[in-house]
Amino acid sequence: MKKIGLVGGTGPESTVMYYKKLNSEIDLLTNEKHMPDIAIESVDFRRAWDYVQNGQTGGLADYLAEKVNCLASTKSEIIALTAVTMHMVYDDIVEKTGVSLVSIPKTVCEKIVSEGIKKVGLFGTVVTMEQDYMKKDLLENDVEVFVPNDEERALIGKRIYEELEKGIVKESTLAELTEIINRMKEEDGIEGLILGCTELPLILNSENCPVKCFDSVELHLKKLIELAMK
Repeated sequence: MKKIGLVGGTGPESTVMYYKKLNSEIDLLTNEKHMPDIAIESVDFRRAWDYVQNGQTGGLADYLAEKVNCLASTKSEIIALTAVTMHMVYDDIVEKTGVSLVSIPKTVCEKIVSEGIKKVGLFGTVVTMEQDYMKKDLLENDVEVFVPNDEERALIGKRIYEELEKGIVKESTLAELTEIINRMKEEDGIEGLILGCTELPLILNSENCPVKCFDSVELHLKKLIELAMK
């Protein structure tokens, strides 16, 4: 089994989720014979988020590349970022390190295309919803991507940063998100929704989402497990 390397800490809640599920799922798949070797390089979330908010993509890429190189030095063979937003500098990290990271956007795109979905909504941090890194692969595969309006994007970003990043899950927030999804379903005709932030599965899932739910964490984990067990 290949060793897995994770760039974590962005934020801590999603990193814990990755660690626990990689161990439990591989343990289950191997009939309790194996759990994976995992190395985690945890970043200073406040530092990374300051880079994001101030548009300092160069500083962010350098910082994350340093972490990826540390993982490579531990002989990690499957390396990934554990946050969608950090993929804003994915190409720069790959160029700086020469490491082929397991991409969340590409993994999510593969699943949506395989299911024949043509119109999909995207939730995530404000940066993820407004920039192209989560949309590019989908658009190249003739999938339309819709994002919430300005007011809704601000609300979703606020709930992620002030609540979900801290492990806080509220019924009132679920109601707000559900209302936005229903509006997009009616007005934009979305057939599915991408949970484009690794904290969103804490509150939204296939059971409570009004449209087909594409959980970026779940899909990414499946890809990591598949590659590690090859």
